[in-house]
Amino acid sequence: MSKNIQPPVAKIVPKKLEKHNDVRIDNYFWLNQREDQEVVDYLTAENKYYEEMTAHTKDFRTSLFEEMKSRIKEDDSSVPYFFNSYWYISRFEKGQDYPIYSRKFKSLEANEEVLFNCNEMAKGHSYFQLGGVSVSPNNKFATFGVDKVSRRIYTIQVKNLETGEILADKIENCTGGSVWANDNETIFYTTKDPVTLRSDKIYRHKLGTDSKDDVLVYEEKDDTFSVYIYKEKSKKYIVIGSQSTMTSEYRTLSADTPDGEFKIFQKRTRGLEYSISHFGDSFYVLTNKDKATNFKLMKTSETATEKENWKDVIAHRENVLLEDIEIFKDYLVVEERDNGLTKLRIMPWSGEGEYYLPFESETYTAYTSTNVDFDTDILRYGYQSLRTPSSVIDFNMKDKTKEVKKEQQVLGGKFDKDNYEEKRVWATAKDGTKVPVSMIYRKGTKLDGKNPLLQYAYGSYGYSMDCTFSTTRLSLLDRGFIYAIAHVRGGEDLGRPWYENGKLLQKMNTFTDFIDCSKFLIENKYTSARHLYAEGGSAGGMLMGGVINMAPELYNGVIAAVPFVDVVTTMLDDSIPLTTGEYDEWGNPNEKEYYDYMKSYSPYDNVAAIQYPNLLVTTGLHDSQVQYWEPAKWVAKLRTLKTDNNVLYLDTNMDTGHGGASGRFEALKEVAKEFSFLLDLEGIKK
Repeated sequence: MSKNIQPPVAKIVPKKLEKHNDVRIDNYFWLNQREDQEVVDYLTAENKYYEEMTAHTKDFRTSLFEEMKSRIKEDDSSVPYFFNSYWYISRFEKGQDYPIYSRKFKSLEANEEVLFNCNEMAKGHSYFQLGGVSVSPNNKFATFGVDKVSRRIYTIQVKNLETGEILADKIENCTGGSVWANDNETIFYTTKDPVTLRSDKIYRHKLGTDSKDDVLVYEEKDDTFSVYIYKEKSKKYIVIGSQSTMTSEYRTLSADTPDGEFKIFQKRTRGLEYSISHFGDSFYVLTNKDKATNFKLMKTSETATEKENWKDVIAHRENVLLEDIEIFKDYLVVEERDNGLTKLRIMPWSGEGEYYLPFESETYTAYTSTNVDFDTDILRYGYQSLRTPSSVIDFNMKDKTKEVKKEQQVLGGKFDKDNYEEKRVWATAKDGTKVPVSMIYRKGTKLDGKNPLLQYAYGSYGYSMDCTFSTTRLSLLDRGFIYAIAHVRGGEDLGRPWYENGKLLQKMNTFTDFIDCSKFLIENKYTSARHLYAEGGSAGGMLMGGVINMAPELYNGVIAAVPFVDVVTTMLDDSIPLTTGEYDEWGNPNEKEYYDYMKSYSPYDNVAAIQYPNLLVTTGLHDSQVQYWEPAKWVAKLRTLKTDNNVLYLDTNMDTGHGGASGRFEALKEVAKEFSFLLDLEGIKK
């Protein structure tokens, strides 16, 4: 790489930001004008700098892309599932970037009826996403949502599946999903506030009418809540859910009377979370009522739904998190998380002979899959581990036999899971808490401190980092990398208290847990500071920003993908998408206590004149979750303050948003960029 290539320097325009008598000077506030040509020019200059500085890895990136692509079965298809007289299938064809959705009537031997060919629909668009396909009860129509910008704003249309015609009905500015009433002509859908992108209104639409005439059935006026709509598996009720970080509320309506009024199930009470599932003449309620931190299961009559009528079915347990339930005619299936591991518990309604599905590994994940059929003994679930490709399994709950319907194929003939070792170890955090770390590496790896290791974490919103298999990761493992997931506080990996202890005024635990896991990996000779790398995206990108301010000396390189780094400014701006709904996660900085605490870890506010690791920062111009200007401002500030000669790259995808590229293989090009960044720092050239 040439030493003569100079990085772009963003101009300094000081802006005074004042709150609680505290003044922050933001020199790069001007970068938040997406339409400003000077902003676009700066981002383009950063992209050019990145390309020039990494030109020597271009061929390697291409070969990494081809290597990762070669492991993926191009002409792949999902495991069909049966619903309302049809088998539904999604599949990919060789050389195509997008899925084809189809169905077959009653038998898998029947003729295929193509519902949507996304390859045709995506033509002429740099980004394309189909979402929320919903088929009417009489199987004649399908609603579908399309996003062509990657801001997660969809347009809903309706297709006549008998004639192939797209109806004139067109509904803009939606979440993409919609729900059919049982009359086959009424649909309900959710719209978004055009500025904040908060899902805030539910409308009713009659087929063949102008969407201007649609009826508003519910508006969520509290801007810390978002709203959604779905149909119960029993098909008896349509349900509106209102959700904030700590509180929920539901409304129900008979699917047979779509013009009726929705009835409140249990009105919102701050701190009361619950979700509902209908069965027979009752609702089953998963809830934290009565201080059930890890949740419990309760039951109530469909005619008396207020919380005073709820009765315990599965009591609260201190050490087991109740995550979800799946209801069948003869069985209740419960998804639990115990000591960081997911478990599936089968409970016959008869009350006799309950049991758990047996799983061996300590670095696996299991989850219920597509179970749309009510009257069946078959539970479809998914299973995978760090070294075991994902499988879809049909399990007979009656005779306990199982059939693997599909195991993800790893092409290329070189993969054998027995060549890899997976294990879970426990690091001790500075307050004495034991933090699990899951890892995988090639068998025979000498633990002498010389191995490159990529440490990954997320650690926010109670989102657990499960141990999933990845075909792309093999490109690192086969070149000597160890891959480790740090299950830091802020996720829900060890139950609800694990989340509570990593949010709001406990958020600092997320950062210090990650650092303590890094120290553990170095002390135990899995790696050394010279060979340790860290990666996180979105809120995990904020984690990266915090960690390199607090302990930059531990890492040789860090990847921060779409990082949420300007925490204070964003949380003070309630016009930015998602902000108000986040107060229960980070705190409301309009209150001084939260402002001060947030400012103490906000990566952008704490950039200092110190030595930082090598950095690759990625973003998307149209990102709706983390606005592109956060990483752009952060990089601009780092450039002027950092005292090292390490590389600092900002790579902005000018076509996409938070999720990156939409094409199946386009996303691999982004992974190839990340991997080539790591491998280049390790001096691995092929």
